[in-house]
Amino acid sequence: MKCDMQVSLLGKTLKNPVIAASGTFGFGMEYSRFFNPGLLGGIALKALTAAPREGNDPVRVAETKSGMLNSVGLQNPGVDAFLKTFWNVVKKLDTVLIANVAGSTKEEYIDVVKKLSDTEIDFLEINVSCPNVAHGGVNMGTDEKILYDLVSALRKETQKPLIVKLTPNVTDIKKMAVCAQEAGADALSLINTLTGMAINAKTRRPVLANKTGGLSGPAIKPVALRMVSEVYRSVQIPVIGMGGIMTGQDAAEFMIAGAAAVMVGTATLADPYAAPRIAGELETFAEEENLEKISALTGTLILD
Repeated sequence: MKCDMQVSLLGKTLKNPVIAASGTFGFGMEYSRFFNPGLLGGIALKALTAAPREGNDPVRVAETKSGMLNSVGLQNPGVDAFLKTFWNVVKKLDTVLIANVAGSTKEEYIDVVKKLSDTEIDFLEINVSCPNVAHGGVNMGTDEKILYDLVSALRKETQKPLIVKLTPNVTDIKKMAVCAQEAGADALSLINTLTGMAINAKTRRPVLANKTGGLSGPAIKPVALRMVSEVYRSVQIPVIGMGGIMTGQDAAEFMIAGAAAVMVGTATLADPYAAPRIAGELETFAEEENLEKISALTGTLILD
């Protein structure tokens, strides 16, 4: 049976549920030499900040068993340069476009959101895994009050759908999800990376110059599945799942756990063709399961 791979998300129709995750796909146009980005359901663009960022000192990436650590440090040209130099090319990509917004203060987030709201960007994904310098470096996504304050402030500044990208580095991700929903989030994406460290036994020093970094890849998939399942059952807004998706069956598992769509990140760094391959494998899985619509898979996890 041929399966309808389209999914509806926040008023847009995605060709399929597979979205390239932010930070692993550049601004989308970079991958045009490998395949047509229009094959994907969407692209989450590399994070944008109010001012340009050079990122952290090297070493910024370290391979680990079943994954990788990264401490790139949100390197990007800044929102103004993006709009002036890249946007005219990016907006021609035939897929749903999601801007990822980051910052160190609420005011920085507001600045970026305001400027992107004047464009044809489809959704805004708010990266709350950033240290809030106004609160002593506490991450935006680990404090309910700070998270609510940030999301509610951004809700007042834009009519664009807001996707809040949740960090897993919390005691109870359900509370953060509900908090984001109450503050005005239209959807949630999870999980972002887990904080980890790699050590060089010979030098007895951390491998990464920043000492710690974000762990991603297959190693975090069980944690991500658990959190997606918990959040799906705790909120009334769509959930986008990610964390170690390497195959179409991985993607199916996230949808079964409750994801309306999925994001593919680290897999792309290992194989630039990973995202369209995963979309194809997901379609094969759906047809083998005799599904008429891929959306019917979402939230079908049997827990009793």
